[in-house]
Amino acid sequence: MIRRLPVLPTLLVLVAVGVMIALGVWQLQRATWKEALLGRYDAAIKISAEVPFPYAASAREAALYHHSSVTCLRVLARNAIAGRNDKGEAGIAQTALCETPDGQAEIGLGWSRDPAMPEWGGGPVSGIIAPAGEGVRLIVSPPQIGLAQLAQPDPHDIPNNHRGYAMQWFFFAAAALVIYGLALRRKLAGASGQVA
Repeated sequence: MIRRLPVLPTLLVLVAVGVMIALGVWQLQRATWKEALLGRYDAAIKISAEVPFPYAASAREAALYHHSSVTCLRVLARNAIAGRNDKGEAGIAQTALCETPDGQAEIGLGWSRDPAMPEWGGGPVSGIIAPAGEGVRLIVSPPQIGLAQLAQPDPHDIPNNHRGYAMQWFFFAAAALVIYGLALRRKLAGASGQVA
């Protein structure tokens, strides 16, 4: 009797394996993209020339990790959030949302252990543009109003796990093939035994 592969289960497994391999390849492409992006950020942080602060959302990604300056004309809001100082100690990052001549800018003024923020009247500040949620924040140096220096933005803090994810997808694809092969072998061996 001719042994026949079950068509629908085999097709489903092959489609699933194909999808897993495609996801693994996509993750490898993402890893290459992320490495280039981190390399660009690494180069940006070493350039001392300033770029304009990115008020428009479309300009933010290109400005990340560059040096910039703004003049805070008026403090619109203040906030105390979790942050680290330049020694790596956990504490409070004091931030301010400022009105500037060109728009609104979030400023990382400095670090403290006390969540209460001293009064700050604004003025010119310089620093490095860092990611902040969906927006950006200028981490100033030197710190303002007697605060300690916040940790400088570091592109290496951005995770790049894509190669690991790719290996997981390839492993899942291989495991699916092995498990299906073993199940198929058992089924075909059982069918042979019944025929005999």
